[in-house]
Amino acid sequence: MSLADKEFSAKKNRTKKIRAVIEAIVLLSLLYIIINALVVFAKYEPYTLRNAEYGGDEGFVAISYFGVDRTGTNSLIGVEQLEHHLEVLKKNGFATITGKDVQEYYSKGKALPKHSLYLNFEDGRKDTAAFAEKLLEKYNYHATISTYAENLRNNDDKFLKSADLKNLEKNGFWEMGSNGYRLYYINVFDRWNRYLGNMNPLVYSHLTSVLGRSYNHYLMDYIRDEKDFPVESYLAMKERISNDYTMLRDIYSADLGYVPESYTLMHANTGRFGNNNDVSALNEQWMRKLFKMNFNREGDCHNIRNSSVYDLTRMEPRAYWPANHLLMRIKYDNVPDIQFEPGDTEQHSEWDVLEGAAEFRNESIILTTLPKRDGLMQLKNREDFCNVRITTEFKGNQFGTQQIFIRADEKRQNAIRIAFENNHFIAGEMINGVYGKLADIDLRTFDGGEYRSVEEDRKEVAMYEREVFGRYAQNTVMARKQINALEKEREKETRSVRQGAEAYIPTISYHARLDRKLEIFLKDDHLNVLIDGKPAVSNLKVRNVKPGRLFLGAGWQGYGYSQVNLADDVYDAVFSEFKVEQLFNEEKNDLPVLYDVHYTGAKKMKLLLKRKWEALLDWALQVF
Repeated sequence: MSLADKEFSAKKNRTKKIRAVIEAIVLLSLLYIIINALVVFAKYEPYTLRNAEYGGDEGFVAISYFGVDRTGTNSLIGVEQLEHHLEVLKKNGFATITGKDVQEYYSKGKALPKHSLYLNFEDGRKDTAAFAEKLLEKYNYHATISTYAENLRNNDDKFLKSADLKNLEKNGFWEMGSNGYRLYYINVFDRWNRYLGNMNPLVYSHLTSVLGRSYNHYLMDYIRDEKDFPVESYLAMKERISNDYTMLRDIYSADLGYVPESYTLMHANTGRFGNNNDVSALNEQWMRKLFKMNFNREGDCHNIRNSSVYDLTRMEPRAYWPANHLLMRIKYDNVPDIQFEPGDTEQHSEWDVLEGAAEFRNESIILTTLPKRDGLMQLKNREDFCNVRITTEFKGNQFGTQQIFIRADEKRQNAIRIAFENNHFIAGEMINGVYGKLADIDLRTFDGGEYRSVEEDRKEVAMYEREVFGRYAQNTVMARKQINALEKEREKETRSVRQGAEAYIPTISYHARLDRKLEIFLKDDHLNVLIDGKPAVSNLKVRNVKPGRLFLGAGWQGYGYSQVNLADDVYDAVFSEFKVEQLFNEEKNDLPVLYDVHYTGAKKMKLLLKRKWEALLDWALQVF
């Protein structure tokens, strides 16, 4: 080998070594990220009345989450959002208590901390345990993980098994609870009141989009026919429900060595322990035999001494709730000394919050209403808003009101109003206390969608139901039956709205999110608005041309429609990346800034680094 070849070979080997070292560093770094994100090293330290404030007998708050996801879904709260919830609860002095504390509070008159929190996570998902446990460690919080006994032995890897549950108990952050033997639906009707019968959660999840509120859970009632008549005798109902409790008892006893003491009856708010007196009496008999406490209601969160330990209430926060939504619900459930979360205090100090509560977080303004009322905030010491360009993203729910008042006087007797309300865009103005609507745009049609007729929707729903039932049929005979029914539905003729048929107007769920980018150009007596970059109103004539104040508003529009049995009397308007510029010419890009919620300097850098870190963590978790 020549000298040149030797030098080339040595250089190549050095390059390989350097690459290997870099790869090892990267892999070790990723491993550290994952271990740090998921592995718990500490042990839970229970509260004592010496280290937790005691303020007399306040009872306790019970909060129950459906589950936890890394980034969040419609039903599972994201890790960042859950951490913020726990952070503000900790700031308000909440100390977590155990099921034993609850039982002794009722049976022995045990004293509890001033702000006591019973924390629960339902459905027994593996991702819930993985992501929530690090937060429990961070805040030294204790929680119950509730499971369905059936899931301990099925093949669904989403759910915790008995070995997982035993491992969770080791560090003291968790105790076990039960949602029952299984989740199963009976007496299900679709939104056109067609009877669909009974189904498991998989089929139900595929049909959710075409169902209404008419359904029930397995333990709540007799199994009924399409005319609401029971199709089983009392003895058959008793055997069916008793079998569920017996299987629950046997599985927990065999796999865990005991039956969890805490029970969450599915579903809540039935008046007693079911929708039928016979069923209720049977449920009560079994729950008193197997469990020591039961959460029987949902909505309120505050439990006091005169409650029954078998008739406790819990609140189930939705995945989208901001921190102040949670605190507002707790505060107005008669829990004293609750302090709302301002977020960025420097930005918060620029505004007067006149109604509700406001949080400034991650370049967003979140305005939370009072229960069944409004939220309102005003930019301080500014009455010079006249010709302006306003850009923002509205990210609250579709059902409810998010609004901006421009050129407003102190009492908003004169103002120009821009709003999103119940999935409509609305522009209007107040003149001497009299409101006039200038534009009302249905966002469904604005996006180019057309309303189906009632006839078309009934057909589409029926066809979709046959497809789902065929796909998940128990055997080929039943599958063929559904396919034949599907073909018959497909052959039915329907009329469209254009052909004169009645339009089907979908009901807006109050959980449905709105995500709209808005640009407002207000110059002299003309208003132009872009929604998601498309013209919504052009050269709309306005009468109010005097400079004035700037207000942001939020409005609760009623309980609205919710397919699940959850009522909520608080609403959040979310104004993301809100910016106001002085408008001289709509063509000019570099306009004087009158107000801007965007971060600058070190705050901006910190936010960018946080987002980069979260992206890296998500990537690392996916890779491994």
